[in-house]
Amino acid sequence: MHTMWKGTISFGLVNIPIKMHAATENKDIQLRQLHKKCKTPIKYKKRCPNCEEEVSNDDIVKAYEYATNKFIILDEEELQALKKEQEDKSVEIIDFVKLQDIDPIYFEKSYYLSPNEGGSKAYVLLREALIEANKIGIAKMMIRSKEQLAVIRVYEGALVVETIHYPDEVRSVSDLPNIPEQGELEKKELATAKLLIDQLTTAFEPEKYKDNYRTALMALIESKKNNEEIEIGGEVKKAPDNVLNLMDALQKSLDRAKEEKPRAKQTRKKATTKKKRATS
Repeated sequence: MHTMWKGTISFGLVNIPIKMHAATENKDIQLRQLHKKCKTPIKYKKRCPNCEEEVSNDDIVKAYEYATNKFIILDEEELQALKKEQEDKSVEIIDFVKLQDIDPIYFEKSYYLSPNEGGSKAYVLLREALIEANKIGIAKMMIRSKEQLAVIRVYEGALVVETIHYPDEVRSVSDLPNIPEQGELEKKELATAKLLIDQLTTAFEPEKYKDNYRTALMALIESKKNNEEIEIGGEVKKAPDNVLNLMDALQKSLDRAKEEKPRAKQTRKKATTKKKRATS
């Protein structure tokens, strides 16, 4: 399996060197554009390299390349008829399941749903039923010429469609190299790691997570647009060293977390107080 990125996962002061692999793969059927006259693949500028002439859209057909330079020609009428047949079908909820039964690796993209004219009552009915039952719906739908598997759920009072991957689009964990089996861990190491997790556990507040690189990049763009000078750099964090003594790293991480957590709570408390004053 191809390695996309190499780095480390930091767990407090414990640093785990890792390689990153794509967890999913696109199973869409890719259609090539060919010159109708000679069945040669069309380049980006829509010029046939075999006939050495530019071609119009009317001279292009779509095909599936099942082997190198071997194609199955698909008529546009066939594709449109197949597409319309699927699009005419409503978004049908096939099953109802619990959200926690679906591993996050399956999730792809999110879409909001709003009621169309005359659909408000049914919209509210489905929304409230899903909330009361604590379930989500499993459905199929066509998006950009692809039949998508999706879930329908409630998010902040709105119905949301989450497209999810089909099982054959999720790559098998068995293809990952060097996954360790049950290792020999000291009970104290595991207990301390659990204490560290407990110490770092907090409510999820998405607004506190910022894209620092994007912010810095926009600042650079704005400064260049205004012909201003900007200093790039600032504090540079050193690459973490591999800590050989796990117990020592865990204990130091736990001590640091105990020191930092009260300060974080105090900062959030002040922010909440300021927010309440602003709204009152």
